[in-house]
Amino acid sequence: MTGMRVALVVAALLAPASVALAETPSRPVTFARDVAPILQDKCQACHRPDSIAPMSLLTYDQARPWARAIKSRVAARQMPPWDIVKTVGIRQFQNDSSLSDEQIDTIVRWVDAGAPLGDPKDLPPPRVWPDEETWAYTDELGLPDLVIKSPPYAMPARAQDAWYRPVVETGITEPRWVRAIEIRPSTLKGRRITHHAVARLRQNDGFDDAASRSTRGADAAGTPGLFMEWAVGKQGEMARPNTGKLLLPGSKIVWDIHYHAVGEAITDSVEMAVYLYPKGQEPKHRIVLGQFDAITGGRQNLDIPPNTVSVHQAFHVMKQAGRIENFQPHMHLRGKAMSMEAILPDGTVQMLSHSNFQFNWHLNYIYTDEAAPLLPKGTVLRITAWHDNTSANKSNPDPNQWVGWGDRTVDEMAHAWVNVTYMSDEDYTAEVEKRKSTPVASSASARR
Repeated sequence: MTGMRVALVVAALLAPASVALAETPSRPVTFARDVAPILQDKCQACHRPDSIAPMSLLTYDQARPWARAIKSRVAARQMPPWDIVKTVGIRQFQNDSSLSDEQIDTIVRWVDAGAPLGDPKDLPPPRVWPDEETWAYTDELGLPDLVIKSPPYAMPARAQDAWYRPVVETGITEPRWVRAIEIRPSTLKGRRITHHAVARLRQNDGFDDAASRSTRGADAAGTPGLFMEWAVGKQGEMARPNTGKLLLPGSKIVWDIHYHAVGEAITDSVEMAVYLYPKGQEPKHRIVLGQFDAITGGRQNLDIPPNTVSVHQAFHVMKQAGRIENFQPHMHLRGKAMSMEAILPDGTVQMLSHSNFQFNWHLNYIYTDEAAPLLPKGTVLRITAWHDNTSANKSNPDPNQWVGWGDRTVDEMAHAWVNVTYMSDEDYTAEVEKRKSTPVASSASARR
């Protein structure tokens, strides 16, 4: 190969994917034929009337005035919000809302061409969106078996942040297994004042194995354990086949709801839909929601000096084999990034997920069935968090402040919400063998 040809090949390999796509000859891009399907699939869930986005993108007339802003946001991969780093760790997620390189290139070329409508006959049929009162899992599971609601809370137009912690009976009279959960503020206005809502489960069930006790925030005496958490960007979670969470008679939900004032007085509540397995059907494995801190030695050790980027890290030993179901970083205004790694008993280190962080979106990354990592007993989960307390962080209220852990939005946190399905060594071995017969694109989820 000549030096000229080598140079051309190297240049092609180093060229950004978007540039390569843009230089590929193709037919003119139009809204009707090319862009509208992308907006329907990836954007309109939020960008429609009475939803959480600031403008609707259902029609050409609605989208056209925002063309340049759309191009800027999608080219920077700020929209749709999906902050997982795709070049490391697991790549397969059930709820991946990101745009492909090809979709980004299509939108960029559409805007650069003047954002033409094209032939209206090419428009796809309008997508029918469910009423906001409809639960997301209704089509698949039917109506929820339980709807547990917090008492209303009146948030003034201007006030300090509030943490509302009422206790509500579940009404369960016999042991029942849960296969899906959804949480949401009861109204759209309520989403404006609800920073997050945690539902903790209080029940005496003797579930005291060491593998989960340290991660579920509960002990054998029945103090509140974690059941489900909601924040903007997360709606619900559905158990994989033959797994679930257990509700017992006399159980209670201890709500922990963080409200903040938005300049308008709003009264709202938080509601949780619970979908149960049929009576008598018991899944084999129990799911435990863990709050995995990234702060060694306890929350009091979260220490972020002024005008610095700080790194904190903590380690969590799995005393029982299990499957990691998801990864959901949680930080506040100075949050920059978080990663979750698995240190296997043989010393091998595997990056499971690394995510950048936008405070406005608390995204939950749910692994696909074939990619959810299976980890043996003795695995150490390493959670690393980065905080940007400098002026380069546009969300930072004051880079000259020394910041520590706290509930307020101007304070900081550093933990990941992670569902773990624990299993015996025998079941773990069987799952690994089963996984070997299933093609998996990510070696981080398959190599054990």
